[in-house]
Amino acid sequence: MSLLEIQGLTTAFRTERGEINAVEDISFNLDQGEILGIVGESGSGKSVTALTVMGLLPQPPARIRSGSIRFAGQELTTLSDRQMQKIRGPGIAMIFQEPMTSLNPVFPIGEQIMETIRAHERLSPRALRDRAVQLLEKVGIPSPTRRLDDYPHQLSGGQRQRVMIAIALACNPKLLIADEPTTALDVTIQAQILDLLLDLRDEFGMAIMIITHNMGVVAETADRVMVMYAGRVVEQAPVETVFDQPLHPYTRGLLDCVPSLSADRPRLVAIPGNLPEPARRPSGCRFRPRCNLAIPACAQVVPPLDDHAPAHSAACIRVPELAAR
Repeated sequence: MSLLEIQGLTTAFRTERGEINAVEDISFNLDQGEILGIVGESGSGKSVTALTVMGLLPQPPARIRSGSIRFAGQELTTLSDRQMQKIRGPGIAMIFQEPMTSLNPVFPIGEQIMETIRAHERLSPRALRDRAVQLLEKVGIPSPTRRLDDYPHQLSGGQRQRVMIAIALACNPKLLIADEPTTALDVTIQAQILDLLLDLRDEFGMAIMIITHNMGVVAETADRVMVMYAGRVVEQAPVETVFDQPLHPYTRGLLDCVPSLSADRPRLVAIPGNLPEPARRPSGCRFRPRCNLAIPACAQVVPPLDDHAPAHSAACIRVPELAAR
């Protein structure tokens, strides 16, 4: 049994234009110890998917219209907020996009780590402080005992991200969701954060869901990739397969935007156009207006996510034809 099983998940938001689906008919599994990379442009529905799993979307305006989220065999969509609070922390933890806005600027980082532990365990003040020091040491913060009383503004961007990871690890979660964990960090610090996540996965055996728009991050860390576009999954496969044999035109477009040291290309190929507004998505395939392989039939039906090879699925009616070529 998979640690996380999501089937047919649709999350909608109430707006002045009516109810709009932010993510639609999402299905995927995540096994213990596995790293899943969720990739796509901003607005593809990656963070909404993660926040739905965490139960952190405000209801209203958000609501789960349909689908199932099962974590360790337990259905999450029927739980109350109080019941979900018991899942967050020891079950599922999340690293948010921007640590400077996620950390409270008026409390020391040690207090913010201890607050998370205090919510789930009864420990003495001394034991709480010792645990916080151990966590800071675990994520590579130098002089952890002294830095425990520092405020977020006294830390560098990389150190703040490490503190966010420490908070997420405070209750030894089975699943860690990392939403753009390397945003706004330079490449050296990015590599350190990604190496840290891999080391923590190996040490604790937890599953990790990494949300990113950076294909390099996916290549570095993920075992399996899920590509999202305009609220839907358009391709799923092991990471090597996606990079070697991408099936969906959108995935190919994302890879064409990545610089290569081996390919002799005079310039990078950009995907034309922009992601459609959620209230004005085109009929049929949502990538159709930006796809150079689109045909009239692409406007007639939303392509299902079909298996085209072992462990490799894509949502494009032209995949069999393109694969045959």
